[in-house]
Amino acid sequence: MTNHPVPGPADPGDHAGSRASRDQDGPTARRGHGLRRDIDLLEALASDEAQNAGGLGVVRLAQLVGREKTQISRALQALAAEGIVERDPDTLEYRLGWRLYSLVARTSENRLVRMAEPVMHALSADLEETSHLCVLSDRDVLTLLSVSGHSFRVHGWEGRGVPAWQTSAGRVLLADATPDELYVRFGTTLELPVPELWALIQEAARRGYARVSEEFEAGLVGVSAPVRDFRGRVIAAINISAPKVRFGDRLDQAGRTTAVAAARVSALLGWEPRRPPSARTRLT
Repeated sequence: MTNHPVPGPADPGDHAGSRASRDQDGPTARRGHGLRRDIDLLEALASDEAQNAGGLGVVRLAQLVGREKTQISRALQALAAEGIVERDPDTLEYRLGWRLYSLVARTSENRLVRMAEPVMHALSADLEETSHLCVLSDRDVLTLLSVSGHSFRVHGWEGRGVPAWQTSAGRVLLADATPDELYVRFGTTLELPVPELWALIQEAARRGYARVSEEFEAGLVGVSAPVRDFRGRVIAAINISAPKVRFGDRLDQAGRTTAVAAARVSALLGWEPRRPPSARTRLT
């Protein structure tokens, strides 16, 4: 009598292989593939080439990551809508956005934050007020870090944006802008006319710090001083804001003290002032 093999259960590997094959084309896999492509773009924008040039255009990015220009353009538009990258309104080139830096800052890994935090703790202890590390994000000032004079961080302002033209930090962060750049950034809808904003920016540059009194919020005053990178460009501002009844009579003293702290952070980032700044473009 001939023994015939008894049919057994199908090889689990066959099912797994079929399932894996199907999953490769599924929505989860497609999302993962899209994420990897976005990471490739961010890596390109974090490269030495992009950092030295101040940004990269769509054509160059397409060359670096090996994708079609139309694909790169769509991906960058989506990332820009979320604040992960930013597009320069003049050159139309892309660079990493401050929202990305803000996320990194919360892990204390960002070099700017790591250099600034101990200096800000000392400043806050000296002035007995909370200090904020701010950057420019389009038309707004974004707070990356807030610390008190004690050994803890204050998270209420981190990640929040406020109109640049209303704040002392904004007037410091716009120090490198020309009048034309201010018009491009703010247009003619600004409640504070651009010529007046330009004058306030120049006044802050001459003084070494900016000050505001109840311009952003009733009863609130503040001072800010610039943090510069190794090239001398203003990349951040250290701000002290407090109620006017407690802080209003010592704004100038606080401004000078904040300017010293900001210069210390700038030095840690490699800035060495060598000569007076060149003459600025006049507003006509």
